[in-house]
Amino acid sequence: MSEAVAKNIAVPFSVLDLAPVPQGKTPADAFQSSLELAQHAEKWGYQRYWLAEHHNMTGIASAATSVLIGHIAGGTKTIRVGSGGVMLPNHSPLVIAEQFGTLATLYPGRIDLGLGRAPGTDQRTMIALRRHMSGEIDNFPQDVQELQYYFGDVQPEQPVQAVPGQGLHVPIWLLGSSLYSAQLAAALGLPFAFASHFAPDMLYQALAIYRSKFQPSAQLQKPHAMVCLNAIAADTDEEARRMFTSNQQQFINLRRGKPGKLPAPVDNIESLWSAQERFGVDQALRLSVVGNKESIRQGLQAILRETEADELMINGQIFDHQARLHSFEIVSQLQGELVKPARID
Repeated sequence: MSEAVAKNIAVPFSVLDLAPVPQGKTPADAFQSSLELAQHAEKWGYQRYWLAEHHNMTGIASAATSVLIGHIAGGTKTIRVGSGGVMLPNHSPLVIAEQFGTLATLYPGRIDLGLGRAPGTDQRTMIALRRHMSGEIDNFPQDVQELQYYFGDVQPEQPVQAVPGQGLHVPIWLLGSSLYSAQLAAALGLPFAFASHFAPDMLYQALAIYRSKFQPSAQLQKPHAMVCLNAIAADTDEEARRMFTSNQQQFINLRRGKPGKLPAPVDNIESLWSAQERFGVDQALRLSVVGNKESIRQGLQAILRETEADELMINGQIFDHQARLHSFEIVSQLQGELVKPARID
């Protein structure tokens, strides 16, 4: 009698870039830093480089997400570039299909379209975006399917086509921080990415629902779950913890309703927050690994063991550009070393 043998599976790493604008810098600086990071990430073996849509935030320069994706894809050669994500309720599905159809035509086989259903901004900015809230969230599944229609093969006498876009089958991902997108991704047979870098509360429940309810599709035959987390790496644990204070301050400012540019790191974060603020920030950022290479190794391996993620997406909000590059380089050196156990069905 033969026995099935499970082989450990190496997990690919990808990059999430919010195009951070540090204090004292401009969006132009952020774009240059993002391009340099993407070029290094390609060299270091990262699989994807995703940019996120946010609006009316002086510390995040990736509002025109598809435009920035084109800039990054044009400055790289092989790495996949995409959105993490485009907030679909802010846009017409046809317009997004045309934008990403254009990107996929310019950079064949390299473009991903990650979709979210949150606004990515505040209520006043939603109004400025011409977004109407009445019943719109309920249209998200229909909007996703409309996008699939525009990327699919042309149908006989199809009245509206995405040009370019039609027939390109641009890969669609669903992103989320709750159970809603996990259920929809499973029903539509799409890959799923969970935003646990800022909202980890429902991570394990969402992954369980996604995997248990997954229905194979033309795009994907079995579930593919990506977990996004914060990783801040440096030569020493102390240096990494100091770098992480920029991200912590950013969240303090968000909770105080005063978002701004990415703050410089500080030696004593305790002097900047109340006990209640610390609890809230620690909860939001608890899926973060911070430290030297060995600390990062242990933290990432623990997350892989707990989530069985098919892919890890790394976010690193770091004030100093060279320190940010060094952090992603350290993390990249762990690719191939970190594995998840294979399931035996």
